Amino acid sequence: MFVEGNKIKRKELLRFLVGGGSAVITDYAGYRALLYMGLNMSASKAFSYVCGAVVGFLINKYWTFESKTFSRMEIARYILLYAVSAGVNAGVNKLVMAVVGIQILAFLCATGASTVLNFLGQKFFVFVKKGECSD
Repeated sequence: MFVEGNKIKRKELLRFLVGGGSAVITDYAGYRALLYMGLNMSASKAFSYVCGAVVGFLINKYWTFESKTFSRMEIARYILLYAVSAGVNAGVNKLVMAVVGIQILAFLCATGASTVLNFLGQKFFVFVKKGECSD
């Protein structure tokens, strides 16, 4: 399972999890701060998610997937992935809140769903190295 090419590599998976922790901390801290300031739950979650996404882009581009070159297509694909992922994240957050009403559980479920989507999307769609996928 952890081999070269377009397969999932252990190093990438571990780096994604470690680096993703920074993005999640950014997301959660922003979410709590915005809620504290009186912004509604959905707007707080959406804005904090975008902040986490920026942190995640930088870490995953340069460290996790070691993409050293600049590519407008890479940025466009990342934005598309995160737009889809943000919808999934906010939807799961809202659904879990409606079902169980536990804020931290809703946050963690939303984060888990978007984490899986983001790893697969970045690995196989965004940060694809030359020769692995055609643009």
